[in-house]
Amino acid sequence: MGFIDEIKAKAKADKKTIILPESMDTRTWEAAEKILKEGLANLIILGSPEEVEKYGKGYDVTGATIIDPATYEKTEEYLDLFVELRKKKGLTKEEARKQALSDYAYYGCLMIKAGDADGMVSGACHSTANTLRPCLQIIKTKPGCKLVSAFFLMIVPNCEYGEDGVFVFGDCGLNQDPNPEELAAIAASSAESFEQLTGKKAKVAMLSHSTKGSAKHDLVTKVVEATKIAKEQYPELDVDGELQLDAALVPSVAASKAPDSTVAGQANVLIFPNLDAGNIGYKLVQRLAKAEAYGPVTQGIGAPVNDLSRGCFADDIVGVVAITAVQAQMK
Repeated sequence: MGFIDEIKAKAKADKKTIILPESMDTRTWEAAEKILKEGLANLIILGSPEEVEKYGKGYDVTGATIIDPATYEKTEEYLDLFVELRKKKGLTKEEARKQALSDYAYYGCLMIKAGDADGMVSGACHSTANTLRPCLQIIKTKPGCKLVSAFFLMIVPNCEYGEDGVFVFGDCGLNQDPNPEELAAIAASSAESFEQLTGKKAKVAMLSHSTKGSAKHDLVTKVVEATKIAKEQYPELDVDGELQLDAALVPSVAASKAPDSTVAGQANVLIFPNLDAGNIGYKLVQRLAKAEAYGPVTQGIGAPVNDLSRGCFADDIVGVVAITAVQAQMK
């Protein structure tokens, strides 16, 4: 059984209700048909009758709940909730109506906030900002979490490193240039996500172009400070840095460059120093190693709302829905 099949099995064991707001994309309907056939989640699809007819035609989504936000019986209740949540920003009922009915991601987040769904997957035809802005405004951060960040679940075929080729890469989708404290928070959230999804102990490498002082630069200092903060603020973490990638992954290199490290040569959670490195890193592994890349998956939000690449396939949506369902189980 492959790793994503294990995730699907977990999703099936305790089915959660996941919203798909992008009814205006045929990939949503193709994915929905597969999700329902496999029994991965209870689905809510948001869309007008015209969108449903135009894009959903020919797909069997028997068992899904299809909601038209313009006419749904609980819409007024959701709009009142939206106004209450944003009253300090002066949001009016009519502004709330315009926002929620023109942007289904807002409507979906309101459903989650009201307790009528467990999570949402969007982004096939919307930007990351369009997906994440509503959940930051409506669902907000998880209690005790300092920062919302994003990771990619990477599954590398025929790989001896990580957890049999399974890794979490963070942050590869959201925070552009995190400071040391933010980088430490990303490390803590990414470790928690890895352990939730795999059931295995996270070993977190704080990546740099330097290993244990082999280079001197402000960029290295940032990672050194982040590692120190992570060890102080999250004492349960098995984290080390700064580590070059080969020292983090390859036991023989680790024995030479970082012989006293409990992480070097064994890392399964890779924390990149900035979004440039993270984005380039996950795409290199995806394209050159033919890895499966699921994400960007958000962490630190009060309920799981996850993004998709706009170049995704229906099967990618299926996988992210399964991951989202498992995250919802852990809430």
